[in-house]
Amino acid sequence: MPKETKQHGLTHSEQFFPARTEKLLAKAAELASRELPIPRGKPNSKNKNYVRWLQSESMLHDAHRLARKYSGQSHMWHNPYARPRPRFAVKQASVWYTAYPISLITKKEANIIRSLADPALWEAFKSIGIKGMHTGPMKRAGGVNGWELTPSIDGHFDRISTKIDPLFGTERDFKHLVKVAAEHDAIIIDDIVPGHTGKGADFRLAEMNHQDYAGIYHMIEIHQNDWGLLPKVPKGKDSVNIDHVTEAELKRRGYIIGKLPRVIFYEPGIKETNWSVTQAVVGTDGVSRRWVYLHYFKDGQPSLNWLDPSFAGMKLVIGDALHSLGELGSGGLRLDANGFLGIEVGDADQPAWSEGHPLSEAANHLIAGMVRKLGGFTFQELNLSMDDIKTMSQDGADLSYDFVNRPAYQHAIATGETDFLQLTLRSALSMGIDAAGLVHALQNHDELTYELVHFWTIHKDDSYMYKNKQITGLKLREIVRNDLRQKLTANGKNYNLLFTDNGVACTTASLLAASQDYSDVSNLTQSQIETITNAHLLLAKFNAWQPGVFALSGWDLAGTLTLKADQVRELVSEGDTRWINRGSYDLMGDSPNVKQSSAGMPKATSLYGPLPEQLKNPGSFASQLKLLLAHRERLQLAVSKQLDIPDVSHKSSLAMLHKLPDGRLQVTLLNFSNETITTQVRSDHMAAAGKITDFVTNVDAAEYSNNMFELTLEPYEGRLLLVD
Repeated sequence: MPKETKQHGLTHSEQFFPARTEKLLAKAAELASRELPIPRGKPNSKNKNYVRWLQSESMLHDAHRLARKYSGQSHMWHNPYARPRPRFAVKQASVWYTAYPISLITKKEANIIRSLADPALWEAFKSIGIKGMHTGPMKRAGGVNGWELTPSIDGHFDRISTKIDPLFGTERDFKHLVKVAAEHDAIIIDDIVPGHTGKGADFRLAEMNHQDYAGIYHMIEIHQNDWGLLPKVPKGKDSVNIDHVTEAELKRRGYIIGKLPRVIFYEPGIKETNWSVTQAVVGTDGVSRRWVYLHYFKDGQPSLNWLDPSFAGMKLVIGDALHSLGELGSGGLRLDANGFLGIEVGDADQPAWSEGHPLSEAANHLIAGMVRKLGGFTFQELNLSMDDIKTMSQDGADLSYDFVNRPAYQHAIATGETDFLQLTLRSALSMGIDAAGLVHALQNHDELTYELVHFWTIHKDDSYMYKNKQITGLKLREIVRNDLRQKLTANGKNYNLLFTDNGVACTTASLLAASQDYSDVSNLTQSQIETITNAHLLLAKFNAWQPGVFALSGWDLAGTLTLKADQVRELVSEGDTRWINRGSYDLMGDSPNVKQSSAGMPKATSLYGPLPEQLKNPGSFASQLKLLLAHRERLQLAVSKQLDIPDVSHKSSLAMLHKLPDGRLQVTLLNFSNETITTQVRSDHMAAAGKITDFVTNVDAAEYSNNMFELTLEPYEGRLLLVD
């Protein structure tokens, strides 16, 4: 078991998030205490004051209040809502800045939200072509322990309130951020978490079996004569994970549906199953109960029940969405972990049905429909198979995160070979997945995810042509994962680290350094930085020069490298190596001498520098990004239609053929290697003969015949071509 730490009189065995220092924890406790009533009696079910306070703090309570405000109002019927509208969503904002609040170095005396609302930052964003900001979760998260609020354990994805976390700012600050964004022709995109909450007031009331709160969660009361089956809860904790033996026995006795297909965040002795058991809790009816509850993710993230007779979980989530869109003014919402909303007992000894379940589809349809009713849009972060993305996109979210092609383009840049990327692009196209409905992203706050779920679930036995050989999906997955592990972490490249079995903890810049076989990134030469910059721009072109949303982060804009593990020793001590790719950055150069963000994240090395300096230098990453996005805008590539992934003759080249809104054909041609190459491009979607024009220079680039043309590309070069 992990070493326990004592913070403000509370014992926690899970690592806190953000990386809060003692000073910051004290500030958080002080801010939270301002909103708490003066403690009146013991915090238990017998104290009516405590129960009333929990209700006032609960998300379900807020959902009931907000529903009364919006029900019966005419504006709820002004917008179409039944079907996803990907191109409508893309037109609202086709280029997103993905914020990760705790990694932003703020202006002096300014909180995080006020810093994100800095007009100078938005002027820089507008100049580059950024039209949306995805803030990441900013509402209060963590838990409730007695009369005290406890910190988040998973990046504020363990939400417990509709209130903005005081560490980020206030609701007034958030509304001001929305206003400043609008003044710069941009929108703000918020989050809801339809799969789980933290252990806040709602969960504590559920433990007390108060009203319909237990219906929010997958909670099962264990009869007292079976408590002997349950493990004891360690001192200082309120629950403990059950092992496989207990899980099987509880299923045999009819309590739970048993094991699931996978255990996310598996850790021996910490999380061996997806079920935990509470200590004995006395309910508001005076009965003492122990509950076993489901959590797909961490112990402090109890899963919501979308098919309970009370429909309390559904009400809670819809209320959170109403607050973000109607009260805060957000234009869109990310649906986090939305593929795990349905769960059903499996046959015989088979795992439960918990991925690709029809209830998930129905629940997502309800959420997305409500958001569209309010005039907004949703995007889903769904790391499942292409089949699931296709199905969930038919009636659910307007956009889906591109989990399939993201590891594939990273494999292409790491190996200099595009076979796997061509395969994933063609597979998505053949399945009818609209590229305009995808969010194509560079780095985010997570690891380079190479779970490649599509190739190890329902398609593991399917046959694929890879490098002129037929292999199974499972074998293909093994090859690609091994390529990435070897290229990005082997041979002394310890600035990147493996993250469990999910992927590699790295930044885009450190991935590109490893792709060049740089064993040491502590003293890169100017020539090496230029190579990383050019490769980074090539990845930006791949993601931006195709239909859909293009997203990038502050780590991309600043060109940050990973932190050393020693800098975040406590945070990585239990195996969560992703903290090395979450170093802080100063986008505007306002605080050059600051060594860490206000949330305590150490400052990462920046290869590109602050945006104001970059925008003065035509050769910088930001200035060249500005140009490639301007070309994208002129062509309206974001709302074009992908027709084909043409055949190419060189292993490092990739071509994507699109039909533009004005009817013209356009080819994005890319070189994923650091060498000059000549490649042939062939597609039956082109006419038999004609000419190829370079859109940027407006000069003829090549003649073509028999549906084929040939071009030479410089290292990491990308070309925008028009087919006449």
